[in-house]
Amino acid sequence: MKRRGAQFLYPVADLKAGRIGFSLGHTIFTPENVETRALVPNDRPYAGWLFVGASLHAETSLIEGSDRLDMLDSVEITLGVVGPHAFGKELQNTYHHLIDVDESNGWDHQLKDEPAINFVFERRWRPLGYRFGSFEADAVPHIGGSLGNVFTFAGTGAVLRVGQGIKRDYGPAHIQPAMSGLEAIEPWEGLSWYLFGGVEGRAMLHNIFLDGNTFADSHSVDRNIMVGDGQIGLAVAYGQMRAALAYVVRTKEFDGQKEMDRFGALNISWHF
Repeated sequence: MKRRGAQFLYPVADLKAGRIGFSLGHTIFTPENVETRALVPNDRPYAGWLFVGASLHAETSLIEGSDRLDMLDSVEITLGVVGPHAFGKELQNTYHHLIDVDESNGWDHQLKDEPAINFVFERRWRPLGYRFGSFEADAVPHIGGSLGNVFTFAGTGAVLRVGQGIKRDYGPAHIQPAMSGLEAIEPWEGLSWYLFGGVEGRAMLHNIFLDGNTFADSHSVDRNIMVGDGQIGLAVAYGQMRAALAYVVRTKEFDGQKEMDRFGALNISWHF
């Protein structure tokens, strides 16, 4: 079924594999000052986003019968809600109670309820790469974009990888606002791993978590159009499972933001 769906989209391509992916996600955004109950006008709005996603991934080859340059095309749709019914306030403050941290007090100013629909698309290229003794290295460039009332953007970037068994995937998962669903992961006997470093630049045309609600008045800030990410990390895979740990630096997303964002990300994927 997975392969037939992908073959329908690529009737003349050398289709090597077709896969589907599913995702469930919850994201919370708050301003820097979470102690005050007053609106913080020069910082991002409070917001919660609860969503589910389904994706289709088609792996093809530019040269029939060859693995010298493979491509992975992915499309994803996410459906969910932004606003109080995403339960961002409840989840964050419950977690804060568990770890004995003060509550975030400004949730009365969060974005209002809004259905959240987004389409994301991406293409990755995987060249043959290089081998140094028992180690392999390659560079995986990509282009992509998103259209919807959550994010609308176009972006491009690349990831450099060094490790063993790197041909089993197309690099680590991206960080939102890029695609959230599963990328292609080949089952593999034994252990494979790689260190990675990458950059991505995006032209952000819409970001509900900065621009505010689409259909109602809400708090908002002036969004920066050009935003960039840099990340380094480690991906380890065994059998059908892959785990990737990354440290990400993101340039300022809006006017008045004091510092660039820095955060860690853990992605766990399972091939079935």
